[in-house]
Amino acid sequence: MVPYSVLTAGFLICGAFTVVLGTVHFAMPWLLDFDGAIPTEGDSLRPLTLLVVTYQTKRSDIRGIAQIMNHAVSYTLVSIGLVDLLASRWRAAWFAPYLLAWIAGWWFLRAATQRHMGSRPGDWLVAAGFTLIGLFHLVVAVR
Repeated sequence: MVPYSVLTAGFLICGAFTVVLGTVHFAMPWLLDFDGAIPTEGDSLRPLTLLVVTYQTKRSDIRGIAQIMNHAVSYTLVSIGLVDLLASRWRAAWFAPYLLAWIAGWWFLRAATQRHMGSRPGDWLVAAGFTLIGLFHLVVAVR
């Protein structure tokens, strides 16, 4: 059995890290120069075709989707961090294992998709760190 103080410390560390990461993520479009990386001028993009609907995709659409996805991730990270920071209030609730398993799944997905950034040593380190956060949540969920 894991001591209550260790669980509390784990949730505080995970929560604080996740809130900070989510807050920093709001600035990622500026930090990573989305505007420079996705120019508004250039060759036409292939259209998006969904069954009978065709939508002519513009470069501004791609930039917009990158912004939307980034901010959605930021919001999710801050939310998960706040949930972790408040874990002492809900950890004994009936829904705790389900919430923890969902959070673990989110972190495992995030770790698995780190490979899209590359395979530099830092990418592997980031993936390992996110996997550890997921494992923490999963272990607490199944205990």
